[in-house]
Amino acid sequence: MSDMAKNLILWLVIAVVLMSVFQSFGPNDNSSNQLDYSSFVQQVRNKQVNEVKINGRTIRGVSQGGQKFVTFLPAEDPQLLNDLLNNNVKVFGEPEAEESLLTSIFISWFPMLLLIGVWVFFMRQMQGGGGKGAMSFGKSKARLMSEDQIKTTFADVAGCDEAKEEVAELVDYLKDPTRFQKLGGKIPTGILLVGSPGTGKTLLAKAIAGEAKVPFFTISGSDFVEMFVGVGASRVRDMFEQAKKSSPCIIFIDEIDAVGRKRGSGMGGGHDEREQTLNQMLVEMDGFEGNEGIIVIAATNRPDVLDPALLRPGRFDRQVTVGLPDIRGRDQILKVHMRKVPISDDVETVLIARGTPGFSGAELANLVNEAALFAARTNKRTVSMAEFEKAKDKILMGAERKSMVMSEEEKTMTAYHEAGHAIVGRLVPEHDPVYKVSIIPRGRALGVTMYLPEQDRVSHSKRHLESMISSLYGGRIAEEIIFGKDAVSTGASNDIERATDISRKMVTQWGLSEKLGPMKFADEQGEVFLGGGGSQAASMSADTAKLIDEEIRHLVDTNYQRSYKLLSENMDILHAMKDALMKYETIDAKQLDDLMARVEVRPPADWGESYGTLDKDASQESKIDIEKKSNIDLEKKNVKESEDNSEKENDKKDTE
Repeated sequence: MSDMAKNLILWLVIAVVLMSVFQSFGPNDNSSNQLDYSSFVQQVRNKQVNEVKINGRTIRGVSQGGQKFVTFLPAEDPQLLNDLLNNNVKVFGEPEAEESLLTSIFISWFPMLLLIGVWVFFMRQMQGGGGKGAMSFGKSKARLMSEDQIKTTFADVAGCDEAKEEVAELVDYLKDPTRFQKLGGKIPTGILLVGSPGTGKTLLAKAIAGEAKVPFFTISGSDFVEMFVGVGASRVRDMFEQAKKSSPCIIFIDEIDAVGRKRGSGMGGGHDEREQTLNQMLVEMDGFEGNEGIIVIAATNRPDVLDPALLRPGRFDRQVTVGLPDIRGRDQILKVHMRKVPISDDVETVLIARGTPGFSGAELANLVNEAALFAARTNKRTVSMAEFEKAKDKILMGAERKSMVMSEEEKTMTAYHEAGHAIVGRLVPEHDPVYKVSIIPRGRALGVTMYLPEQDRVSHSKRHLESMISSLYGGRIAEEIIFGKDAVSTGASNDIERATDISRKMVTQWGLSEKLGPMKFADEQGEVFLGGGGSQAASMSADTAKLIDEEIRHLVDTNYQRSYKLLSENMDILHAMKDALMKYETIDAKQLDDLMARVEVRPPADWGESYGTLDKDASQESKIDIEKKSNIDLEKKNVKESEDNSEKENDKKDTE
């Protein structure tokens, strides 16, 4: 039964009780006939009345026929008593009714009690406890989910096979603890899931609970934080007390960095509410009293700010990294999210996976949803590859701003700008292939040049980074060559920012400067509110700082001149690409190939050819690679199952 229904029933019961009380204290109705006073006097004088009872101005009587009646004195009548006695009417006197002490107290205090009741009701609602009162202010807000409420399993989690293997031991332990205990092993009491936003940390925790079939307590780190000191610690104690009653069970704390940040920053002192909450959590996880059968799973995307005492063995014994999926993981995630979407036969998840490097699981789910919305707008029954292409462009480049009106001069300058990016990106070594160029305004950009990596990059070479700098300056240089230095626009502001940032990191962090060598000069100082130290003195001399600036300037100037030279030598391609963009507004990889080969540009192709490097052979290679990895995983799974079966048979023999 919901909390609203319970509250409604409670208030109905209160209303019924109040009505009963008022009726009991109200005047009794004896179903007597009411007479006017003149008729009553006439009946008395006609000797038609046997007896009367007088109570103040109320007169109740019985007539000759046994009929009861009631009448009221309109005013004082001195002759009434004489008339009654002269006509042989029995007269009874009754004292005036007085209110009881209980009734008077109730009537006088009823408004105040009503106001107090309303205030208590609103206080309960403001505390958000679903019926929790003021006395339960320090109770845990963890929500208990039973075995039947969690439907998520490992089959719903894809793209993080290593993380699934790490946490699969928890499921095995909860199902069969003796398997680990007979060898003296102890399951980790705490698992910390670390990863970028959207990689599936919370989903993985749900899958653990769904597979293990044990009680699952879920709570957010911010639910412990309160304005009153000590409330957070009290909620931690209450949460673990509830968990002990349901042991074995799992406690999942999402965004634990809200209460688990480093201590000792000098801010707040020992009476800081967050610090007390953290101290209580440390004690509950591994203090004087153990918590057998309670496994704590926490998730965060900021492990660097967590307190070291929270990360030591015995508390969070194991840190599981849930990283961004690779091409195989993206392919699996797309298939999971496409289960509930009617997919056309032309959809190839391998091509979509290759075209979405760096996408997290949440972003891939958003991609599938956007594609379904595109199909719904055109009243299609299935989602085709064209909708996935549109959805990917919308996510990567932003929504098209077709209503934005650009002058012909601005459109021409944008076309030269994007053509400069594309040509330099095609000519410099180790650069990601250009697969689409558009001058349709998207998001905050007037035009976009999209690059598609041939494979997922884990690291970047110096040659690749310098090529990125050259292509970033290609747009500005194209404007300078065509329109002159005085006509260069502000459209390259973001390009300049990114190129400068890459150059600075190459010199100060990645050790790619010949003069400075493999040394780090950039201090990544922690914020004081996150437990780091305050501002620190510069760790370099003035001469070193000057040399760093000179090296950054050298990198920028060298790649700027290289980009200028490449565009100057290919002016015919620059003009031809501008004309193609003005005509089609968007050109794909095959059209770019025609332009770079100085041949006639073909009309826009279907979605399949817009991937350029992703031809059918590359797609087939990707499928073969994924199938090989899947076969290897299947063999590992079969080997593990056979080992588990042999262990069970040996245990059975030992028992016999």
